[in-house]
Amino acid sequence: MKNYLLDIFFPKFCFGCGREGTFLCPDCQSCLEILEDVFCLCDNPKRLPEAGKCSSCRTKKLDGLFFAVSYQNKLVRKMIQEFKYEPFIKDLAKPLTNLIINHIFLLREGNRFKESDVLVPIPLARKKLKNRGYNQAEEIAKKLGKELKIPVIIDCLIKIRENLPQMELSKEERQENIKGVFEIKNKEKIQGKKILLVDDVYTTGATMEECAKVLKQAGAREIWGVVVARES
Repeated sequence: MKNYLLDIFFPKFCFGCGREGTFLCPDCQSCLEILEDVFCLCDNPKRLPEAGKCSSCRTKKLDGLFFAVSYQNKLVRKMIQEFKYEPFIKDLAKPLTNLIINHIFLLREGNRFKESDVLVPIPLARKKLKNRGYNQAEEIAKKLGKELKIPVIIDCLIKIRENLPQMELSKEERQENIKGVFEIKNKEKIQGKKILLVDDVYTTGATMEECAKVLKQAGAREIWGVVVARES
């Protein structure tokens, strides 16, 4: 009943064609190129035969990255920006997560997806969470966990202080800006586990790398990133 009333007073329109009823209609979704390949973590990523890292990025804490589409796609970028910066558009989590799910299914066909034990979303600071109304990474993780039948842990990786918005900084500044902003609680929940670290978009990778570092320091075995889109 609640969703029915919301659809009446706040109808959804496709971000691609404007069709009423959904944020991403089947026709517009079918036009998106869902990636069937995996790439390394370098700034100029190389296509790899299997998920992981190349010789140039092998020292990174993150073990690899899965991303469904390119952030250069205007439709995808528009949806993510609305989901990320406009408050209370939580329902965008569903079509964005579907892109990840389609990507994973394609990789599974070629046996290139790394199955994991748990999902951990990138956390938000309290102030930003209050202003936005939800954590977009957590909303994606919940829907992804339900589809993949993997538990989601939200009380382990914690953001302990505010930092400057990453999007306003250079790569080097982002790496410094994100240092020391995360800590681990309830570490017994992730010790020895393979983790899928969830976010909406991967740009320089500074945030995921910092999260992977603290998770591994707490005893996690492997950390694989999964996002809707990658910028580079």
